[in-house]
Amino acid sequence: MTHPPKSSAAPPQAGPALPAVPPQPGPPVPAPASPTPAPRRTAFAEGAERLRAAATTEPGRLRIIGAVLALLVVAFGAVTAWQTSERAAAADDVLHRSQPLSSGAAGIYRSLADANTAASSGFLAGGQESAASRDRYEKDIRAAAGGLVTAAANAEPGSSSEATIARLNRLLPEYKGLIERARTYNRQGYPVGGAYLRYANEKMQQEMLPAAEDLYTKENQRLDADYADATPYPWAAIALGVLALAALGWAQHRTYRRTNRVLNHGLVAGTAATTVVLLWLVVGHAVARTELNGSYDHGIRSLKVLHDARIASLKARGNENLSLVARGAETVTVGGQTYDAYYYDFDKDMNVLGRGLTEAAGLADDQAGTAPVAAARGNMAVWKKRHATARGEDENGNYQQALDLVIGGKGATGACFDSVDSNLARAIDHEQTEFRQAAGSGLDAMTGLTLGAAVLAVLGAAGAVAGIGRRLSEYR
Repeated sequence: MTHPPKSSAAPPQAGPALPAVPPQPGPPVPAPASPTPAPRRTAFAEGAERLRAAATTEPGRLRIIGAVLALLVVAFGAVTAWQTSERAAAADDVLHRSQPLSSGAAGIYRSLADANTAASSGFLAGGQESAASRDRYEKDIRAAAGGLVTAAANAEPGSSSEATIARLNRLLPEYKGLIERARTYNRQGYPVGGAYLRYANEKMQQEMLPAAEDLYTKENQRLDADYADATPYPWAAIALGVLALAALGWAQHRTYRRTNRVLNHGLVAGTAATTVVLLWLVVGHAVARTELNGSYDHGIRSLKVLHDARIASLKARGNENLSLVARGAETVTVGGQTYDAYYYDFDKDMNVLGRGLTEAAGLADDQAGTAPVAAARGNMAVWKKRHATARGEDENGNYQQALDLVIGGKGATGACFDSVDSNLARAIDHEQTEFRQAAGSGLDAMTGLTLGAAVLAVLGAAGAVAGIGRRLSEYR
């Protein structure tokens, strides 16, 4: 076997190494982009999502229903407690604060006017002023000062009532000083005493009594505002109560359809508690409103008319006395005719008194209220006749006879005035009693409603939650 011949050629030699070619720079390769994080949902969105998820299951729906029922019942109780508390507080103010202050303001006016009348009566008696007249004046001044102290203690700081009270407190000593000067000169027989008395009367009529009347008006406005706060229906609470009852009824009907069970004890307890609160609210407030309106119609309105009539009688008596003090020195021209100023004002005051007694008789609703008003009307009629006689004597120059008919004993106009005043005081006391009874009944009708509504609402909410919890236990 022959083999191929071996080549004698040398193996090829490697050539010289070539230098390495550096890589050429190219465009940068972008790094792989990281995934963008999803926006974070808010707590509200997450809660809504959980709520939607829960609502797809019966246990979730039951939990939502239980929460809504509890919220409705508690809200009903809270609003009921709030509204009844405000109305009860206003009714309490009517009974124990604003009405007594209104009567107190009328008492201040009456005391000031009566003090002025007593001072003029004492002056007409000359240097022999009676002890009874002096005591009456001093008693009226003390009553007015005490009334101002009470009014100041109850006035709102910075209010116009407070400013009016401060003004009266400043004017009262000035008036007393003028009266004392008039008395001093009158005892000495100096005619200047009459001038001081007229100046004191002018201060009373033009400054003090208008200020007292303004205070009386403001207190009446305050009383009306308290009535306005005490009597409106609590519509918000009533609406929530009806809504809560409707929701509880719907929940029980839903339970019955799904379980065929007629009663759910918890829901029935919640419904019963809510029903009791709603009925208590409606009936209690209706009774309170009726009684408070009655106390206004048959108490406050009559009291206002009677106070005005009493003030008119006091002013008439003061003008009657001052007509004899001035003896024609003060005149007024009306329609081209000149009249004695005090006689002219007396006639106006008697007209006001007559209209007031007629209105008071129409407002009185029982014999105890009409009897003193009727008696006062009879006294006024006699007063007018005696006054006409006294005026005739005065105009004919018979001053002493006129004076005896005004400040004398039996048969004088002073006795008629005293009878009118005492009968009006009886009528006012009766109407005051009627007011207190009616307003007290109105306040009593709301007693306990605030606390009772809150407690029953909590119990009702607990019952509703327990009833729903009983259904939830069936899924465990």
